[in-house]
Amino acid sequence: MRLWSLHPDYLDRQGLLALWREGLLALAVLRGRTQGYRHHPQLLRFRQAAGPINSLRYYLEIVRQTAQGRGYAFNRRKLGGRIEPAPRSLSVTRGQLAFEREHLLGKLRKRSPGQLAPAKQQTLFKPHPIFRLKNGAVESWEKTAGAGVTAKFRFAAKRTAPPAKAQPDG
Repeated sequence: MRLWSLHPDYLDRQGLLALWREGLLALAVLRGRTQGYRHHPQLLRFRQAAGPINSLRYYLEIVRQTAQGRGYAFNRRKLGGRIEPAPRSLSVTRGQLAFEREHLLGKLRKRSPGQLAPAKQQTLFKPHPIFRLKNGAVESWEKTAGAGVTAKFRFAAKRTAPPAKAQPDG
């Protein structure tokens, strides 16, 4: 299961369809309608939201709108009744977005090479609208956040201000 932190605009057809399917599975988990995936790390951040189910429903509504803009017809009724915009109480780190960018570029390279060149031109993807962007390394819930992965994306955790100029000793 991958609930991308990056905006669904970047996903290819296969990625968008998989995100919808996996998001609906995650919604079933949060609603207590399935036993599988109950402890999946991708769900931790939604569980920490003030309204976990509404947050995930809003997340999926943005995915549905993105798909609709491309001519796909994702069934809105699968999300339930009226969806309130979720407050941007959830956050994602720059390191996580950088990690997901690289992960997606690898997928695009294999299955949608036509979308690879435009995606590679952006150094940092914008997050899904439900997330506030903050400084930091790869998120602790990321399954592959081993030492090597964390070190590779540590740059994103550094402050964004340029370093101060060194003063001569004197």
